[in-house]
Amino acid sequence: MNPRECVLEALRHRQPPVVPYTLSFEGDVAERLDAHYSGPEWRQRLIPFMAHVRAVDTDTKEQIDEVHFRDAYGGIWRHDRRPWHLEKPPLAQPSFDGYVFPATETFFRPGWREDGHRIIAENCNRFILAHLGWGLFERSWNLRGFENLLTDVVAAPDFFEEALDRLTELYLAFVEYTAELKADAILFGDDWGDQRGVIIGPKRWRKYLKPRWARIYEAVHRHGMFVMHHSCGSVAEIMPDIIEIGMDVLESVQPEAAGMNPYELKRNWGDKISFWGGLGSQSTIPFGTPDEIRAEVRRLKAEMGAGGGYILAPAKSLQPETPTENAAAIAEAFAESVR
Repeated sequence: MNPRECVLEALRHRQPPVVPYTLSFEGDVAERLDAHYSGPEWRQRLIPFMAHVRAVDTDTKEQIDEVHFRDAYGGIWRHDRRPWHLEKPPLAQPSFDGYVFPATETFFRPGWREDGHRIIAENCNRFILAHLGWGLFERSWNLRGFENLLTDVVAAPDFFEEALDRLTELYLAFVEYTAELKADAILFGDDWGDQRGVIIGPKRWRKYLKPRWARIYEAVHRHGMFVMHHSCGSVAEIMPDIIEIGMDVLESVQPEAAGMNPYELKRNWGDKISFWGGLGSQSTIPFGTPDEIRAEVRRLKAEMGAGGGYILAPAKSLQPETPTENAAAIAEAFAESVR
């Protein structure tokens, strides 16, 4: 099987000959590995199972000065912090009075879509993943600021629903524009959880976010694509719900968050949804020994990969604080074929 077929086999909950994986790097990790291996040849050992495309610029921004930019919604951010820091949200009050919501076309990038077609043609043996980041919950708090939005969820629910409705229509248009690429899947990003559980609680998540994401997922499926969704933190309390509305793949799977032990998730839900991630970015990767890392990767491949339904990956890209020897252990363990 070629890399694309391996991913498809896994997502169809059948055993691929090799457990597919992804591995990405932030900061200087990849460059340190170049020095560790006396050259970049180590990169050739990693199989690129996926090719990434994008037609919609959900993160469109206008530079203001050396450290600030304005997003398409009018929020002012600073980019000299990690991650970006929202300094001034566009809405001071929970109201859209006098506010001009950005037009859908603001986010479309015809040139990116043309590039996407070229990338797809050049990577016919790889699983094609189209990106649509910054989802409904994240963009709603981008409009008001995080603390303000959490207050609005309780004190101004009509505003919260209006914000979500506007964003849902926007994302449905994003799906239609992206679908023309005919990718294998669309990856959304919407961090619903923190380390303890669902940030707005499962009850409110079911009331406000579930029905709207259901519409978006249905639109993706209507175009014959898989739904992949990134969420940090713990979403254990809503696993039955995300399966019900059609999420095909849950990405990140942070094992340190409550209820997110990947092996328990696999036992409880592995026949209904696929998982992507699971190697602990807050534990094993920064603090484990190289031998412990290799052992955990072998276990993830053997147990999570059994019967398909799994894509191996760190819960997060390898962060700048990753020790070089640990990054090397991960790259080597990922590159080993396990049948």
